[in-house]
This record gives sequence, C-alpha cells and structure tokens, in this order.
Amino acid sequence: MNSNFAKRSVLTGCTSSLVLLSAMVVSQGVSAHGYLEVPPSRALLCQKGDNKNCGGAQYEPQSAGETFKGFPNGMGGAPLQGPADGKIASGGHALFSALDAQSATRWQLTEIADRNIAFQWRYSAAHPATKHEYFITRDGWNPNEPLKRASFDTAPFCSVDGGNQLPVSGAKHNCVIPDSKSGHHVILAVWTVGDTDNAFYDPADVNILAEAALPGGWQPVGSIAPSTPLLAGDKVKARAFSATGESAGYSVEVSIENAEEGKPENWSFKLAEAINNAHTLIRAGIRDDAGGINPVKGTNRLYAQKESAVKRYEVQLDMQEDAGASMEISSLQPEYVLDKGRASMAFTGQTNRRMNLEATLFDAKNKQVGIVSQTVGAGSTGLNLDVRSAPGAHTLTLLGTTEDGRTTRQHTRSVTLTGEGAGIEYDFVFPEGISDYTAGTKVLQPKTDEVFACKPFPASGYCKQYSPTANGFEPGVGASWQSAWDKL
Repeated sequence: MNSNFAKRSVLTGCTSSLVLLSAMVVSQGVSAHGYLEVPPSRALLCQKGDNKNCGGAQYEPQSAGETFKGFPNGMGGAPLQGPADGKIASGGHALFSALDAQSATRWQLTEIADRNIAFQWRYSAAHPATKHEYFITRDGWNPNEPLKRASFDTAPFCSVDGGNQLPVSGAKHNCVIPDSKSGHHVILAVWTVGDTDNAFYDPADVNILAEAALPGGWQPVGSIAPSTPLLAGDKVKARAFSATGESAGYSVEVSIENAEEGKPENWSFKLAEAINNAHTLIRAGIRDDAGGINPVKGTNRLYAQKESAVKRYEVQLDMQEDAGASMEISSLQPEYVLDKGRASMAFTGQTNRRMNLEATLFDAKNKQVGIVSQTVGAGSTGLNLDVRSAPGAHTLTLLGTTEDGRTTRQHTRSVTLTGEGAGIEYDFVFPEGISDYTAGTKVLQPKTDEVFACKPFPASGYCKQYSPTANGFEPGVGASWQSAWDKL
C-alpha cells in the first residue's frame, strides 16, 4: 500500500495518510503492554484464532489480565490482592471476561514435551519488572471450575528477579516444571510491574507430556481429566499406547449406568478404579505421602511401569445422542412489519433440555439479516430478533445444541416481512464480516442507521482496521472514518 501511495503526486493525500497512520500507532500503543509468547498464553491463542469466542482478547492479548499486584495474597485469611477468584484470567475487566470461562475442553492446549522450559514474553510497551513468577495448578485440580487461588499451588514453581529494569521481548526465563505435574494444567505467568500498582496475569493452557521418574519406577503417561457429564449408556475408555501403536491389553473401558455415575468427577473415579483393578503395571490416581497412587473424584494421573511398554494414554468418550431431546419454534407470527427497514421479531423457542440456541433470519437471497444467541433452560423461552431488512419472504432457522454438545436440533420456519424498507441495500451490518470488506462493500452502521460504502483501493485497506479500542476508521463514528468510507 505504501508504494502505491508513493506513486501519487498529491502531496496532501500522502501527508494525510501518514498522519492517520501515526494516530493509529499512538492510539494502539497507549493500551499495549505484553503477553506470554512461549508457551502461548490463552489470550495469544485467541488472537491467532486457535481459541474461539474470546471477546476483546482476540484484538488485545497484550492488555488482558492487568490488575493489582500481590497474587496470591488472599489465601488463608490474608487481605485479597491481585485478581479476584474467578476473574484471574481477565483481571476483572469486562472486555476480557470471556477468558474466565474454564472447562476441560474450552481452550486449546499446548503440548509440553520437556520439563526444562524457557518462558518468553512479548512486550508491546514495556514497564520495569520487579519479577516474573510462574504458578501451576495443583495436583488433582478440577478443570471444570473457574480458576481461583485454590486451583493453584500456593507458591510459584519458578521466579525470575526483574531488578526493576525494562524487560526485553524474547528473553528466556529458564524454569523446570515439577515432576508431579503431567497432563492438563494451567500455568499462570505473572509479570509484576515496578512503576505502577499493577501486574499482568497471563494463563497458558498446557498438556504436559514430559516424563519424569517417580519413586517405585512409575512413569507418568497421561491423565483422566473429568470434562463433560455423561448419560446412562455412554462409555469412557482409557486407550493405552506403546511406541509402536495401541496396546489393547492395557486399554480399559467402563459403561455409565446412571446419572450419578455420569457426573464428571464420578466417571473419572470409576475409570481410575477399573484401571487399578485390571492391571498391576498401570496405576491411576494421585500420589499420597507414602508413595501410593489412589483414585480421586477429580483429575486422576496415569502411571506405568517400564515393563508394560505403555508410553501414553488417551481418554475417549463414546457419547450417545440424547434421542429424547427436542426443540422447536413456536409463537411465530406469519408477518412482521418493518419500520424504515427495522423490526423487532419476537417468538418463542420450546425445548425440553438446557440448550444453546442460535436463531438466524435470512432474506430471499440467503443474506443474514438478524441473529440472536441465548442459553436457555428446558421449557418456553421468549427470543427477540433485531432485524434489518427489506420487505419480502424470509426464513427463520433455530439451531439448538445441548450444553454437552452431544445433540443438535434444528427447526426452520418461513415468515414474511411487510412495511417499509431502509431504502439502501447493504452487504453487512458493521462489524460483521469485516474480514471480507473490499472496495465497494456496503455496510449498515447500527449506531446511526446509515449505510456506508468502502472506498476504492488503496483506501479500502482501512475498512478492515477496527477493534473495540482502536476504532478510528469505524464508519460514521471513528475520527478518521471519511478516509475509508463514503456515506450513501
């Protein structure tokens, strides 16, 4: 884009572009700080697209988790310092609250094959560091509960003195992950800042595969992490693998008989017990002070003797569809009236299970003109769809997925919109579909009910420049929107 601007003879156009670019850099730098780069933090994987539905973290991983220093003070009756329990990943900031979601399957795990690990940070705007600390979830932690102080060991397993100096991006913090840690864990990286009252709390979700010899010759080979609830008729299997493939003789499967057994902590315990009853060279559980390995109602570690040749385990869930689950659209009017292209379309979703519902309205050209998502309990739930469209035939699709993900139901109904259209056609409601914006793309700005067209190249590149905190080119709203858009 710069080379194209350089070929232009209009000096004022070049100057304007340079000023705008400078403004963008300043506005983005004000709130920029830093994030854990190796292994990648939860927020960084949001930006990379490996983690989904992350809220503001996908735009600003460097700003997530900033709050008061002092963690883990607050345990044992001490005054609370640092982030509140349940808000550790977000630092209590609403923009990053999606990071506080926690389950065994919510986040992408980074495999750790060596206990000798070199942590590295990336700083967008460095502040002096008094120290960097690395905490890890305790043995037997529950990955399906929000992260709190009790989720972590009370002391960091590694601490690096910052000397109140500016940290350098990419500098290595050489640490050793404790031998007792294997399988799914959360490492909480804490950068304590020297010239403010704050620290940055950056969780990294990891799967520790590194082996470490334990007393009695036991080698860690995986874990049974309680995740989703199971139903009667489901099965869960611990599949054993050697260096050459699956070791069927050491694989163990249990069936779920009732709802109580289907609770995550209970099926984890049942499978661990079954493994211990079936084999002497394999053990499942948590080590006690005497060196024994006993099952718990939570995350159970898996250990093997060398003679078994077992190198790792995988837990496989055989979940049956919930055949009795139902969902349908009800109380839908045959017609809804548009007022200047807008309507509030009320209807009811009827379910007999707790579900995640997503209702989408399409026009005759199959363009999405309204969408709403909501988690609902069993029964009737009123839904309201904010519609922006033109008169004509439309299709309403309601998609419902049970919370455990095992069952999906879909119901589609036809509906007609009458009344008055908006007058100007558009391709997207801003900022939906922003990655597809090109020269000539027409978007509706819902804040002003106005339609804007993306300018020709090279200015069209600015049409995609948007985040909740860097919105200078937002059509009709941003300070520099006229450089990217034409109002229609």
